[in-house]
Amino acid sequence: MKKIIFTISMIFLVSFLVTPAHSGLKKVGQTGFQFLKVDASPRAAGMGGAYMMVGYDASAMFYNPAGLGNMEKSFDFFAGQTQWIADVKYNYAGLAKSFDMYGTVGISFMNADYGSDIVGTRVAANEQGYIETGKVDIGSYVVGVAYSKKLSNKFTVGGQIRYASQHLGSNLMPDGSTKKNEVGGLVYDFGTIFYPGWKSFRFGVSVRNFSKEFKYEKESFELPLTFTIGFAMNLMDFWQTPDHSLIMAIDAIHPRDYSERLNLGFEYWFKNMFALRTGYRYNYDEEGFTAGLGFHYNISGIDLKVDYSYSSFGVFDAVNRFGIGFSF
Repeated sequence: MKKIIFTISMIFLVSFLVTPAHSGLKKVGQTGFQFLKVDASPRAAGMGGAYMMVGYDASAMFYNPAGLGNMEKSFDFFAGQTQWIADVKYNYAGLAKSFDMYGTVGISFMNADYGSDIVGTRVAANEQGYIETGKVDIGSYVVGVAYSKKLSNKFTVGGQIRYASQHLGSNLMPDGSTKKNEVGGLVYDFGTIFYPGWKSFRFGVSVRNFSKEFKYEKESFELPLTFTIGFAMNLMDFWQTPDHSLIMAIDAIHPRDYSERLNLGFEYWFKNMFALRTGYRYNYDEEGFTAGLGFHYNISGIDLKVDYSYSSFGVFDAVNRFGIGFSF
C-alpha cells in the first residue's frame, strides 16, 4: 500500500511540474458550490493554503482528514470566520476526539452568510419594468463526519462524509405557486499522510469534494473536485533548536475547474507559543500573498489557540480570517 501511495504521488507531482500552469483552457465556470473551496483555517490561509501536511487537529477536516490521526491531544475544538469579498462571511467549526488505537472521529460544520439585504424582483408592466418581491433568503452550509486512523508510525489514512446544501431563494411559477431553489447531497473526502523516515519530512495525497452531479431544475453541475499532493518539513531539523521551528509546506493542486495550482507556505514558531506565517498562491486570478499570526497558551493543561490571517485579493478588498480553539 505504501508503495502504491508513493507511486501515485510521484506520478501526480511529475505531471504537475511538466504542465504549463498558464497554458490552455483554465476550465473556469465548470462547477458549482464554490463555497467548498474557501479556506476555513486562518492558520492555513496564512500559509498560502499549503496546509494538507500541516493540520493535525480539528481544522484538518477542511483540508485532509488524515491529519486527525496525528492529533497530539485527546480532544480538539476549532471555530473561525472568513470575512470574504462583497461582505460575504463564512463561519466554521469542528471538533475531534481521539480514541487511541481505534482512531480519531471528528465533526465539522460550515455555513455561508451572504447578507440580509438582497432584494428580489419580478418583471412587471409598470414604469420601472419590475416590482420588488421582498428580501431573498439565500445561503449555504455543509456538515460532515470524519474518521482517521494511524495504521503505523509512518502511515495515516482518513476519510470524511459531508452533506452540502445551497438555497438560492424562491421563484414565482406561472401557475402562481412558489418554487424553492434548493439542492443538497453527499460529498466525500479522502486523504493520506506518509512519513518515509527522513527527519520530519512527510507527504501525502487527498481527494476533496467527490460527489455525483447536483441539479436545481434541468441543468446538472459538478462540484469542485480537487486532487492534491502535499509535502511538509520542519527546516529546523538541520539545526536542532528546540525553541524554534520553521515549517515549509507545498501543496500541488489539480482542480476540476481550473489549471494546476501551487500553494507555498512557511510557519515559524517560537517556543510553540508565538507563530509568524506567510505564503503565496501561484496561478490564481486574484489571490496571491498571504500572512498570519498565531498564539498558543497553556492554562491548567488546556491549550488555547488564537489565529489571524491576511490574504491579498487583487482588485478586491483583502480577506481577513479569525480563529480560536482549544485542546486537551
